[in-house]
Amino acid sequence: MGVGTSLVIFAVGAVLRFAVSVTPTGINLHEVGVILMIVAAVGFVLSLIFWRSWGGFGGFHRQSTTMRDPRSGITTSRDDTVY
Repeated sequence: MGVGTSLVIFAVGAVLRFAVSVTPTGINLHEVGVILMIVAAVGFVLSLIFWRSWGGFGGFHRQSTTMRDPRSGITTSRDDTVY
């Protein structure tokens, strides 16, 4: 579940919990709304954790490479953007 999906599910749950005043027989819409909000919150947190482990919010990071030529002793450095 992505961040956007979590926010949509949370919004639907909030509407069911706080804005709906109808009480049909056999189902409690307020409880369904609370359950949806809890599931969305867990999905949101997990999405952020996995997103961070895949490289952060930018989707890319800087990588610095340093190489030394054994014959001449010259050291070169290169910065790359890794996507």
